[in-house]
Amino acid sequence: MNIGCHQHGEPRSAKNCFSDQSKRVDGLIALPLILLGLAWLQELVDQLLLGGRWNLAMGPGTPWWTLFTAPFSHQGFGHLLTNSLVFLPLSYLVLARSRRAYLSIWIVVIVLEIPVWLFWPVGSHGLSGVVYGLLGYLVLIGFLERRPLSILLSTIALLLYGSALPGLLPWASPAGVSWIGHASGFLAGMLAALAVHRSPDQLAD
Repeated sequence: MNIGCHQHGEPRSAKNCFSDQSKRVDGLIALPLILLGLAWLQELVDQLLLGGRWNLAMGPGTPWWTLFTAPFSHQGFGHLLTNSLVFLPLSYLVLARSRRAYLSIWIVVIVLEIPVWLFWPVGSHGLSGVVYGLLGYLVLIGFLERRPLSILLSTIALLLYGSALPGLLPWASPAGVSWIGHASGFLAGMLAALAVHRSPDQLAD
């Protein structure tokens, strides 16, 4: 008996299946590291070569493309390190659910940055909007899907990072911290969860 898998109806060997799965896992591991690496590269160039003057924040009067650069720009290594230590664990929690969910969160976060960029009077930058997007997705997905993996991911996220939720409130955010960026990111994550989740009825089919 040939033990393997099928792709598009065609049988494949177990060796080929294992190779494909290994590549897929490697890709999932690499994706957040690549994105975070871009932020560290930007900050290294900014701090070591340009004296902290290469600021890619979005805000009043900035070009449209700062919507895409703002997550990778930070106010120094301390700011970036703080975001990095939360960004990676939350990224892998979301990727444990699906790559589609992870990419959806990034897309919706950037889309919801548009009104902030257009109308909010203060500029902002950093990965914290994406971090709150990942957290918003994880908080909601367990409630929407009500399956063991999703509930486990929601529980872990709340236990580890629930203390960050007051950062969504203007009166609970430290001076100089963009609570509106946090709030728009969290909302984006919840919208992404609504868009990509599979209901219990769908999961039962």
